Amino acid sequence: MSVLVITGTGTGVGKTVVTAGIAALALARGLRVAVLKPAQTGVAAGEPGDLADVTRLAGGVTARELRRFPDPLAPDTAARRIGMPPVRPSEVAGAAVELDHTHDLVLVEGAGGLLVRFDPDGGTLADVAWALNAEVVVVARAGLGTLNDVALTAEALRRRGVTCAGLVVGAWPAEPDLAARCNLDDLPVVGGAPVVGAFPDGAGGLPRAEFTEVARRSLAPALGGDFDAKDFADAHPA
Repeated sequence: MSVLVITGTGTGVGKTVVTAGIAALALARGLRVAVLKPAQTGVAAGEPGDLADVTRLAGGVTARELRRFPDPLAPDTAARRIGMPPVRPSEVAGAAVELDHTHDLVLVEGAGGLLVRFDPDGGTLADVAWALNAEVVVVARAGLGTLNDVALTAEALRRRGVTCAGLVVGAWPAEPDLAARCNLDDLPVVGGAPVVGAFPDGAGGLPRAEFTEVARRSLAPALGGDFDAKDFADAHPA
């Protein structure tokens, strides 16, 4: 299977922009791309969610959302409050396998961080990745505090035998402070995986054609782009 799981170290770190960037570059190579969102929270029926942003930025992906909950809460909590059935990791894995049959690349974008609960049994995105034997891209913040977040996420992946495909900074500031610049060297150490991208802050507001070019500069060759972590760090010395 060609399935890649996208998680974050928390909420609002840039998962959707990174997902859209990977999708855009894959589409530009002529691949058939599906994006699966197991649980969309904090969005009412009929309102645009994360998949709408991915489609706006990347173009012609197959977008599939399994469950939508209006409260901006963890999926398990949001499902319980509204009386809807929760999303189970087995359901997510099954949907990913189904999409894999007709697509070259399936991107599974989580909600919040890696261990956010999907169901009352404690199922998480990590369980989905394990069931699919899929690698995980971890999207992280740039500045102070991100090293602990990345270390905890990486440890959780290792304990479950799930491979981290790399770390992406979801929103690199226009004027990075000392912590952000130092983190470029420290992130691969605490995360046990290379930095494979850094998107400029505000990339999610770009038109599609411009976004694709930004994605190419912001993602490493393993994800379809031209990003080089050493060159990026050299351009932002601590």
